[in-house]
Amino acid sequence: MGKTVHLVKLSVGTESPETLAAWQEANLARFPDGLPRHVTRMWPKREAEILNGGSIYWVIKGAIQCRQPILRLDEVFGSDGVRRCAIVLKPQIYLTQAALKRPFQGWRYLKPEDAPADLPEGRASDDVLPEELNRALAEIGVL
Repeated sequence: MGKTVHLVKLSVGTESPETLAAWQEANLARFPDGLPRHVTRMWPKREAEILNGGSIYWVIKGAIQCRQPILRLDEVFGSDGVRRCAIVLKPQIYLTQAALKRPFQGWRYLKPEDAPADLPEGRASDDVLPEELNRALAEIGVL
């Protein structure tokens, strides 16, 4: 089995993993396979590594908060005729430990050893910490 690499992407305008899921759900009817996707201008050069078990890690409100496994990369053309890459995702969103991330444009590669761990499934129903406390804990490496 080959190497794996993940992607990190800002989820602009998203308030929480729940609002990301709601936005994706609202847009599923646009796609014949009913799978969520993110369309980007650039095609990842490390396609084989991404498709070898990679996920997209979503940065929400300044921190990685969740991830979605990547199923495939589809070629799509915009209304302007420009070739783009549709990153097709599994619908399941996995909550992760918070990991602060500075703003950036586009997407970045993320090594598996640098990816935040998934939260245990039972944690999904835990009370959410206040944003300031969550950020402070992430800054000192507790989360």
